[in-house]
Amino acid sequence: MFEQLQRLEDRYNELEQLLSSFEVFSDRERSNNLARELSGIKEPVSLFRAYKKVLKEVSDLRGVLEEKHDQEFIDLANNELRELESKEKEIEGKLKKALTQEDKDADRDVILEIRQGTGGDEAGLFAADLYRMYTKYAANKGWTTELMSATDNESGGLKEVSFAVKGKDVYRRFRFESGVHRVQRVPTTEAQGRIHTSTATVAVLMEPEEVDLTIDPGDLRIDTYRSSGPGGQHMQKTDSAVRITHIPTGVVVACQDERSQLKNKNKAMRILRAKILDARIEAESKKMSQERKSQVGSGDRSEKIRTYNFPDRRITDHRINFTTHSLEAVLEGEFDEISDALIKAAAEAAEKI
Repeated sequence: MFEQLQRLEDRYNELEQLLSSFEVFSDRERSNNLARELSGIKEPVSLFRAYKKVLKEVSDLRGVLEEKHDQEFIDLANNELRELESKEKEIEGKLKKALTQEDKDADRDVILEIRQGTGGDEAGLFAADLYRMYTKYAANKGWTTELMSATDNESGGLKEVSFAVKGKDVYRRFRFESGVHRVQRVPTTEAQGRIHTSTATVAVLMEPEEVDLTIDPGDLRIDTYRSSGPGGQHMQKTDSAVRITHIPTGVVVACQDERSQLKNKNKAMRILRAKILDARIEAESKKMSQERKSQVGSGDRSEKIRTYNFPDRRITDHRINFTTHSLEAVLEGEFDEISDALIKAAAEAAEKI
């Protein structure tokens, strides 16, 4: 934690110098971005400085105690030492809270990707159910959603879908949804009433801000092609679909839902930026595994996180051993019960670090 805080303080000092320079002051957009970044790390840096001051006072006082032999002075110094040690623990607790991703990124906008997993057409239908659940939850919260890209399967389900969600507390509520979701139910195509198990994978990507990520246009390969949209009078006659490849990382994003090539390109770029930022955050998290213990689960896309059991009307989150029998309500967008349980578990885990 100390190293992480030291990096934040170094960055804070660097930002102060940059914001006082004429070059940055004359660039309004850059100045605003840097000022926003400075504001975002001000609280932990201020606490860190107070923490270092208390640590020095504790160290100095202990050094004096080793040299003094006057009992009255020793008693007074010990009382002061206890107060300082209590203050040290208090500030340390505030620092841990200030450093959690939940507090820092609670209001960040996100892009959710849902892909059908194992189970064929039934997995696609389940992916569509998850999409409907999340969008209804967003509507209940007063958030706005924007469809970015979608591919149907033959049964009316979804092979994959990407959509953006904007609003207060969006990341805080969605951050634990990444992973494999499993459904157990009788498919409509099953004549003998046997229960099948299918899966869908969810990825939650933070939408980057300008201060988070800069992409060199020279690192991009952009291809256009004719989208496989509806026929008839709406048949695509131009190469409006866009595929963007980020050459250094190999990340590929395609978008074809809009009839405008420019709109498809803009949406694809938003998804690409979110994917690259997500990869960087994941790489950083591996280096700072101790600080990331506050998170629920590993965040691995292959981790099975939740089971939706239709015969028992039960949803179980395996990471925190949480079960609710309100399956229908949850699928209709009443998701706070699960979200609250996950947020509480993460906060309790953070306190143990």
